[in-house]
Amino acid sequence: MDGWDKPVGSSVGAMMSKDNGSTPTSPLANRSCADLKCYMVLFEAEKTAIGSICFLAGPFTFLENALVLGVIAATASLRQRPSYLFIGSLALADVFASCFFTTSFLDFHLFHRLDGPIAYLFKLGGVTMAFTGSVGSLLLTALDRYLCIHQASSYKVVLTRRRALLALLALWSATILISFLPLMGWMCPTGLSPPCSRLFPYIDHRYLACWVSFILVLLTLILSAYALILWRANRHEASMTGLQGAPTGGQARMRLDIRLARTLGLILLIMVGCWLPTLSFMLADISVQLTHTQQRAFAFCSTMCLVNSAVNPLLYALRCRELRVALMRLLGGLSEGLGCCQRHVGRDSTTTLPLGEGNSCSAHSESEAPRLVSCRPNTVSEMVGKQQLDMTGK
Repeated sequence: MDGWDKPVGSSVGAMMSKDNGSTPTSPLANRSCADLKCYMVLFEAEKTAIGSICFLAGPFTFLENALVLGVIAATASLRQRPSYLFIGSLALADVFASCFFTTSFLDFHLFHRLDGPIAYLFKLGGVTMAFTGSVGSLLLTALDRYLCIHQASSYKVVLTRRRALLALLALWSATILISFLPLMGWMCPTGLSPPCSRLFPYIDHRYLACWVSFILVLLTLILSAYALILWRANRHEASMTGLQGAPTGGQARMRLDIRLARTLGLILLIMVGCWLPTLSFMLADISVQLTHTQQRAFAFCSTMCLVNSAVNPLLYALRCRELRVALMRLLGGLSEGLGCCQRHVGRDSTTTLPLGEGNSCSAHSESEAPRLVSCRPNTVSEMVGKQQLDMTGK
């Protein structure tokens, strides 16, 4: 490692001799870099495969997340709910990811665009902002659901719309600051030469270590929140079974904690499966010198983060019955034509949605809560309250 600080020309021989069995070209390419071309390591077949993923996932991610944003923005009852504000923040971050990541990744690896440090760091900052905002929004959504089940009686007081907006402001302020620190000056002092990152040009290892640590902390908090949700649901179901006895006949249905475990397991499997390989390569880049093969593997793994952004609306937004009802009403209003639209000028197209109070508890999917007679929020706390009312009625 000490030899990396010496001039490249005078230390090439020493670097070659210290390589333990690697091919002579790969260590040299990884230890000395004259321009951005040494980061463009994909073969033609790999360009085709990864380019196909980006061309398919990019527009699909943009369209579905823009649809979620449009439904929330056009529905007054959803805009007032902290849960849907967090889902909207997640959709916005994933819209950014579909734009920044797809264009910059294809521009760099497929079309070999050689940008200067400022242009490259601006594009990379946009990608970092998108994915950091996405993970941060996932954390706010997990915390919202945690408060919903652990403090169901005081949820409306604890998590108001104002506090939700302040949380989003803090999240995006921190995200923008962290993402553009390299552009503000925290870049590798040696430009493209070692010991800079071999995954991202101009990036200092210390900045990469800080960002990876920050993302790992967010992911750990998300896992902890969902683990506590599942634990609380399991305790509740056990207590209800002990008080009411085993359900019989038409009352039999899958326990809430089992349905929660299935749903949350799917969420966590997708999230960890998409993020863990990418973060592992970043941690390896901090500690060891990566080869071209490892750089190519990282390029493929990084596209999994875009796939995660494409899956997020399906897991967090479109599975919520309220949002689907709002979407159907909006589409129905559009299909009626201009005449119908003119009759509703000045009215929100979904003001008649029976969505309950403005700051109801968190929006959960149908697999996380039973169907209710009305279109009230599908939340764990509502199921808890309904069962408690049933018990007192008996």
